[in-house]
Amino acid sequence: MGEIFKLIKGGNKPSLIAALVNLFLGIIKGVAYFFTGNVAMFAEMMHSLGDAANQFFVFIGSALSKKAPTAKFPNGFGRVVNLVCLGAVLIVAILSYETIKEGWHHFIHPTEDSGGVLIALGVLSIGIILEGTVLHKAAQEVLHEVGVENKGFLAVPKSVAYLNRAKPATKLVWMEDLVATSGNILAFLAIVIAYFTGWSALEGLVSMIIGIMMFYVVGRVFLDNARGVIGETDEEMQIHIGNLVMEDPHVTDIRRLEVIKEGEFLHVTVVAETDPNLSLAFLDDVRDHLVEMIMSQKGVTKVSLLFDEEDEVTNWEHHLAEKKQDSNE
Repeated sequence: MGEIFKLIKGGNKPSLIAALVNLFLGIIKGVAYFFTGNVAMFAEMMHSLGDAANQFFVFIGSALSKKAPTAKFPNGFGRVVNLVCLGAVLIVAILSYETIKEGWHHFIHPTEDSGGVLIALGVLSIGIILEGTVLHKAAQEVLHEVGVENKGFLAVPKSVAYLNRAKPATKLVWMEDLVATSGNILAFLAIVIAYFTGWSALEGLVSMIIGIMMFYVVGRVFLDNARGVIGETDEEMQIHIGNLVMEDPHVTDIRRLEVIKEGEFLHVTVVAETDPNLSLAFLDDVRDHLVEMIMSQKGVTKVSLLFDEEDEVTNWEHHLAEKKQDSNE
C-alpha cells in the first residue's frame, strides 16, 4: 500500500489539477444545462466531463509508469502512460460523437429560446477563467520539462515550439485545455449572438465545432501514444548523446546507437568502436565515465554501453558534420 501512495504522489500534477477543475466545471455546466436547455452548454458539459475522466486516467497512468523495473519487466513500466492515454482518448471520442450528434440535431431543429442566458454566460465565464489558468500551468510545465523557464503571460505561445518534447501526460493536458478554453469562448460568443440576433441554430453549429475540436485532440493523442507504445526513437537526444560519446578521445566511431522513449523516460543502447590494443581494465574505466555522463542527461534512466574493435568504416556522421560546420564558421 505504501508503494501505491508513493507512486501516486509522483503522478503528473497538471493532469490531476486539470481533472479536478474539469469535474467541477462539468457539474456546474450540467446544472446550467438542466435549467437552460442550452445545447452549447450541453456540449461544454460533455467536453468538461470527458476531459475530467481522461485526465484522471492519465494521472493514474503517469504514476504507475514510474514503478521500478522488475525481473519479469526489466525495461520498466514507462509505456504504461502511453497505454492509458490510448484508452483515455476513447472516452473523449465517444463524448465527441455525442456532442456533434446533439449539435446537428439542434442545428436542424433549433429551439426558439433556450432561456437562462445570464446563467449560461456566468458558468462559461468561470470556465474560461479556470480552463485558461490550467492551460497556463500546463504551458509552464511544458517549458519546465524542456529546461526553459517562463513564468509570464507568454508561457502558452512560447510552449507551442516545445510541445513535442513534453511528457505525454503534460502534452495531453495542454492540448485538451487549449481546446476546452477555446470551446468555452466559442460557446459564450454563440449564446450572445443567438440572444441578440435570434439565430439559435448557431448554438448547434458551435456545438458541432466543439465536438470536431475534441476529435482533433483524439487523433493527435492517439497517434503520439501509439508511437510511444510501439517504441519511438528520440532523434534529437540520439544525435546529442552520440556527439557526447564521440567527444571521448578513446571512441573512434559509433556502430549502433538507440535512444528509445519509454513513456517519460529514455533508454539508451550504445555500441562504440575503440582501439583494440587498449586493455579491458582501461576500457572499463572509459565505459564507467561514459555511462555516468549519459545518465546525467535529462530523462535518461537506463544505459547499455558496449565496446567493439575499430573496423575503419565510419558509421557516425553527425559529429563530423557538426565539426565541419564549426570550422567553416
